[in-house]
Amino acid sequence: MAWRDGKASISRLMLFMASIILGIAAVVSIQLFSENLKQNIKNQSKALMGADFIIDSRQLPSKKVQAIIDSLNVAASEVNFVSMAAFPKNDGTKLVKVRAIEGDFPFYGTLDTEPIIASSQYQKSGGALVDATLMLQFNLIPGDSIKLGKLTFPIIGALKSVPGSTAVSSTVAPPVLIPFRFIDDTELLQLGSRKEYQYFFVATPKTDLELLEKKIDPILDYENADLDTHTSTSERLGRRYDNVSKFLNLAAFIALLLGCVGIASSVHIYIKEKLKNVAVLKCIGATRKQTFLIYLIQIAGIGLIGGIIGSSIGVGLQYAFPYFLKGFLPFDVQISITAQPLIMGILLGVLMSVLFALLPLLGTWYVSPLEVLRGTDENLVKPRKARLFTLAAILLFIFLFSFWLLKDALFGLVFTVGILITFSIMAGMASLFMKVIKKYFPSNWGFTERQSLLNLFRPNNQTMVLILAIGLGTFFISTLYFTKDILLAKTSVENNSENANIILMDVQAEQNEAVVNTVISKGLKVINNIPIVTMRMYQIKDKLVNDIRKDSTSTMNQWILNHEFRVTYRDSLLVSEELLEGVWIKKREPGESILVSISDNIARDADLEIGDQLIFNVQGVLMETSIGSIRKVDWGRMQVNFSVVFPIGVLENAPQFNVVTTNVQNEVNSADLQRDLVKKFPNISVLDLRQMYTIIEDILDKISWIINFMAFFSILTGIIVLIGSVKNSKYQRIKESVLLRTLGAKSKQIIRITALEYVYLGILGSLLGILLSLISSQLLATLLFKEPFIPSVVPFLVFLPGITILVLIIGLSNIRSVLKSPPLEVLRKES
Repeated sequence: MAWRDGKASISRLMLFMASIILGIAAVVSIQLFSENLKQNIKNQSKALMGADFIIDSRQLPSKKVQAIIDSLNVAASEVNFVSMAAFPKNDGTKLVKVRAIEGDFPFYGTLDTEPIIASSQYQKSGGALVDATLMLQFNLIPGDSIKLGKLTFPIIGALKSVPGSTAVSSTVAPPVLIPFRFIDDTELLQLGSRKEYQYFFVATPKTDLELLEKKIDPILDYENADLDTHTSTSERLGRRYDNVSKFLNLAAFIALLLGCVGIASSVHIYIKEKLKNVAVLKCIGATRKQTFLIYLIQIAGIGLIGGIIGSSIGVGLQYAFPYFLKGFLPFDVQISITAQPLIMGILLGVLMSVLFALLPLLGTWYVSPLEVLRGTDENLVKPRKARLFTLAAILLFIFLFSFWLLKDALFGLVFTVGILITFSIMAGMASLFMKVIKKYFPSNWGFTERQSLLNLFRPNNQTMVLILAIGLGTFFISTLYFTKDILLAKTSVENNSENANIILMDVQAEQNEAVVNTVISKGLKVINNIPIVTMRMYQIKDKLVNDIRKDSTSTMNQWILNHEFRVTYRDSLLVSEELLEGVWIKKREPGESILVSISDNIARDADLEIGDQLIFNVQGVLMETSIGSIRKVDWGRMQVNFSVVFPIGVLENAPQFNVVTTNVQNEVNSADLQRDLVKKFPNISVLDLRQMYTIIEDILDKISWIINFMAFFSILTGIIVLIGSVKNSKYQRIKESVLLRTLGAKSKQIIRITALEYVYLGILGSLLGILLSLISSQLLATLLFKEPFIPSVVPFLVFLPGITILVLIIGLSNIRSVLKSPPLEVLRKES
């Protein structure tokens, strides 16, 4: 019976199915890609690192660290740092990451070079391997040269890929590989240079890497070094990309929930029209259970077919994700199909279809044949306990599924409550809107205008569901649009002469005056000339840092203990800083104690308060200080910020280097300045914030594209829900339209009534969605991004009229068949 009845209503059941297909496709595609990503990271963990494990240090290894390195039989080593490179062929300059390597690195994976033989020749021949994209940018070919510091190297080949490098990091500072033996001759490593020494090892088959890390790493931490195994590195990498997949899964889940709203509304109309059939079946002997199961089987079948189709589409969609995420991944993802997401998609289709259809399906259980056959269903029993149980089951499912996606019960609960609040607000506003219209009905309006408003209260009108579908889709896309604006504003660099867009790093004390004169000679203004002194924590309160490292019960963040702080001294706060506690000390007078200012993240991670004692090791000299103030620092601003700031009158005679900033208006002047500086001061690194901003904007554009791609699923699902709701109320509209035409209404009047009705629905739904997105975006800006939120007018100018017009078109597309239906046909009940 379920099959026979379903065949007669196949076109309408297809719309139910379409509501669920897109959500299933989104979830399955992301699940498949996440599974592939995890498996690729696991399989390629050694190739990502190039070795079994690495020991790294920000300074030359101490005697103890060197003894450990020697005992483990180091296979290769390198020192890497960022520096300016010059290209004599065309006077070009570029910030690059120099990797000076000794040994046959990598031991897993390959150095992908052009020509291929260059990867094995550059060590012996004393040449350089230069990033392939960089060579294209500067029109370089093998045989040309690259100047690093005091040395000029022949370019042996183009470097296409190297273990441990991503497309994003290569864009900021492209890698250049040179033999380790030439590093001293370049004279690039100066006081304050940010460098990293790495030692690569190949483990024997018997080596237990987890035991090695557990035994050796604490000793290395004590000596300001670190040990990383390929397994621990792949786990960290997996967690990093797991956050991306969690967000995308939630976006897909929202699309799925939107489809479920469509199923609930469509089934509600469908079942209501089937109540007479149910009554007839009960009159001829069918039981409650049989009539209930007939339509339950139909809905389950819809979910099953929708799950299969959605899973099939998801398989195809997952192939698009590696293309859009390739800039964030240090390897190419090999796609393979796993069974778990496919089974999950099919089961999800059945479960969610049945779960969200239960509320309207319960009506068949309590149908009174006599009431329906008499032509009224107003007195149908509405099972309160069963409805509450079903609602509780739906909320429990949403919580469990979001908990499974996020792996966090609190986040799952917050997400579920957020969904419930959003639905409740929209439903409440829609209900309030209808009550206001009823109370203040404009009785003096014309016939068509009055009738269009009355249609909102028509039986089977689905006003509430339509507003929810339109509103949720608009809410999601508007929130994403506003969030994108917040992110872009957080990384923006205003193009005016008061904001630095060129930063000169590692300027030595003896070079400072000459560098400043070079900048000024170009007609540029020196905006900042910041002195920097390097130091480490020696004692925190009454405990030595070394003792804290040994204390297994200590909860202090390890970075505080191991970090080499770059600090400055000045007499004023920056615009990116806000004083939270204490008093800002401008200058220290002779004989007074030294009061420093620390950032709030240090205060939090080291559990520090105003007045606590800190002793710093300033390059061998111990300096006792106290905390005078705690600052909130906006690290998102593209400028030089500091965790620790000293007052004037303390560090002036300490070994130091400077950071000089200026503003350059165009690329020509920037290139001219960089060429001059590289020729005169090869150790200085130049950071062009304009270029950095372009890179960040490109990254954000990719992220935004992916987010909007997921939002598209929600909007498209909402449109299908809308089409389904309109189509399913088609017969009710035919009857009303015929009655109006019988009473003398013209086709133009009927079209106008319908058009106005859908304009009301479109405006109300999209306006509610945009207004709610303003609230959510303000909360995101305040609580998460800590940024001022300036709303864009785009959602109001584009989304509001665009979605309203879309709703209108869908509504009017159904009216054509209404106008063509002969009145007599409907009155004879032959439609």
